[in-house]
Amino acid sequence: MANSEKNKVKFEVGDDEDKSESERMETKQSESRLDGDEEKTPINSPLARDNRQQSPARLKHSMSGATNLDTKGKKLSLSPKDCVVATPEEFVKRFGGNHVINKVLIANNGIAAVKCMRSIRRWSYEMFRNEKAVRFVVMVTPEDLKANAEYIRMADQYAQVPGGSNNNNYANVDLILDIAKRTQVQAVWAGWGHSSENPKLPELLHKNNIIFIGPPEYAMWALGDKIASSIVAQTANVPTLPWSGSGLTVEWDEKKGHRVTVPNDVFKKACVKDGDEGLKAAERLDSLL
Repeated sequence: MANSEKNKVKFEVGDDEDKSESERMETKQSESRLDGDEEKTPINSPLARDNRQQSPARLKHSMSGATNLDTKGKKLSLSPKDCVVATPEEFVKRFGGNHVINKVLIANNGIAAVKCMRSIRRWSYEMFRNEKAVRFVVMVTPEDLKANAEYIRMADQYAQVPGGSNNNNYANVDLILDIAKRTQVQAVWAGWGHSSENPKLPELLHKNNIIFIGPPEYAMWALGDKIASSIVAQTANVPTLPWSGSGLTVEWDEKKGHRVTVPNDVFKKACVKDGDEGLKAAERLDSLL
């Protein structure tokens, strides 16, 4: 009983008002640049929230003029006027999206987590004039806490996870799903390394109606697995080096637009199960060279 209590994941929620001195200075400087030297109510105070509800939001042009695609794949050239939105909800509605993302779990640490938060907050400020339009939950090990990692300070909320090997934390897809559900995020970003190439993560998230910011599980499996990706390449007539599955292809009709799938029977044909099969495959390949 004591062990089970000890291994429970602890969650700590950061207070909106509990900012470090540097964050308070950044907020003050940002407000000063936008509105001159007039006295401002802190952006996260209840009074500020009431004012936003009572008065219409001031829409400002975004600095992100870009070329985008609509829901039907038609190319759209966006001018600054097209990018004037006040909230993520309005952004999703304007561009024909289906899901609003206000909160993201970062299933990574270190520089990966820092880069993710900096990039999205910069975009949020350009688009909404509010860098906190998207909030972040991070995973924190005892080692990260001891090192006083920068990404912890940058996050809005963090969840303490077991230390040691990444199988206990950042590569543990079941733990990531549990944290995502309990912190009520709309999306998960895995970055690189750890669980980012594990197809089970997007599969579990999609089953629980949580967005995975990355490729879908079927694409990750087909292109992340060496055997499956080689069969896909051979199907598309891409040259490959000789291997145990040379010549194996799957049926695919480009006109129908179906994605390439690798059935289990084809996959098994390319696999080498033991040393004897490995030697036979090597001898067969040697005779072809």
